[in-house]
Amino acid sequence: MGIIMSICELEAKNALCREKKLQLMKIRLSSVQGFEDLADFDEVVELSTAKENLPDWEAFLKRNRLSDDIQAVYLDKVKKEEDLAVLKPLAEKTYTGWVDLSKVPEQRRSAIMAAADDENKVTAWDMVSFDEMNETCGRCTLSWDKGRGCIGAFGPDNSLLPEIASRRGCPVVASVFDGVSGKRLYTPQEAEDLLSEVEKLKVALPDEGKMMVRRYDGVLDRLRAMAQVCASEGCHFRFF
Repeated sequence: MGIIMSICELEAKNALCREKKLQLMKIRLSSVQGFEDLADFDEVVELSTAKENLPDWEAFLKRNRLSDDIQAVYLDKVKKEEDLAVLKPLAEKTYTGWVDLSKVPEQRRSAIMAAADDENKVTAWDMVSFDEMNETCGRCTLSWDKGRGCIGAFGPDNSLLPEIASRRGCPVVASVFDGVSGKRLYTPQEAEDLLSEVEKLKVALPDEGKMMVRRYDGVLDRLRAMAQVCASEGCHFRFF
């Protein structure tokens, strides 16, 4: 597997994505109990019930452009009003667990946030298009990976660079594998140290052989670019 390196961009005031990444739009609840009036839901008709109440099933599928392998009928997929009139009284609510925070009254916000599933949250940044993301990253000063973003590849998990760094007295680079397993956050001061280590390894790498130069010179360039951003912005970085 490959190891990724990134800055903690939300700590940096100049990150162009920061405001949108901090703006929560939707959250998912482990349980909607007590929040049924706020939670999103689908209106669903069981397949057998729908077939019993629609005399020409094939015609129904065709005029609503539905696949013949559907397992249930979701009303938001039904296009024809005459079919909706038949199915709507038969539909049951199926809660998705998602809540649109723009619809949550302020007095209930703290309670619903306490019930949120931390692994399932949608920010304003999640809702922008890929084109907008690319355009934003392209003009962001924190986009250290040649304008492609603030995250990039360190290399495979059998990289020899940490071992070389250990022999050459470069503890930050030498610790990458431990940093991954321990989910370590490296400090802005360690970014300064990393800059020094990169220069040291740039000089030492030719002594390790031409193959090592070809394999790791680009990695060192990426490490330098990331460290420069972290040092100037005062933010942490990590490997994962």
